[in-house]
Amino acid sequence: MVVEDDQFLSQLLSNRLGREGLNVIRAGDGQEALDLLGANQPDLILLDLILPKKSGFEVMEEIQKNPLLKNAPIVIISNLGQDDDISRGKQLGAIEYYVKAKISIEDLVSKIEQLLTSSRAA
Repeated sequence: MVVEDDQFLSQLLSNRLGREGLNVIRAGDGQEALDLLGANQPDLILLDLILPKKSGFEVMEEIQKNPLLKNAPIVIISNLGQDDDISRGKQLGAIEYYVKAKISIEDLVSKIEQLLTSSRAA
């Protein structure tokens, strides 16, 4: 699942992940993500933090309350790169935290594939 309010980036990520054979569900805001998570259990959630309606942090808090979702791997991709934000994201269950300006789409896709491969092997 890609949760990103920037339509261009959301489409870019979805297309790129789709070319790797992954099925991608997209949400454009935090509330839509929670609504979609009610009907889907994605293998991985790629989550922006600055979102309309509900922030990524609020989404993560809701996920933690849901026994069916609380173990879903969450990868944060955000423009927020302060130590406090990274620490909070990790405390709320993020397995990785990437700052958008510091990672390329290709590197991000590669890291997502590695995470999915290792989680399937576990």
